[in-house]
Amino acid sequence: MIEDLRERYLKEKNAEIVLELTAPEKTPTEQFWDTFSRMKAEKKILEDCLDGHSRSNMFSHILSMYRYGMMSKSDLKGFSEELQGNVESFFEDRG
Repeated sequence: MIEDLRERYLKEKNAEIVLELTAPEKTPTEQFWDTFSRMKAEKKILEDCLDGHSRSNMFSHILSMYRYGMMSKSDLKGFSEELQGNVESFFEDRG
């Protein structure tokens, strides 16, 4: 499931980055640096969501994937009702 989530997420983010890289209202230098900054930010998100998976830190990775939009509510349906409720409660309490 991780690979599918990553690929779906990156497909969307890559399309957004292409738009930044080709933004006609920006100079080529602005296009480059804005895109570079965006890619660094996305790298951090990918690391937060995907690095170091283990059973003991699974919940925090799921929370990160959900928060960043890598995992959707429909993706959570593949997990137990308890886990789904815990994820939803976590964000309701902060939202």
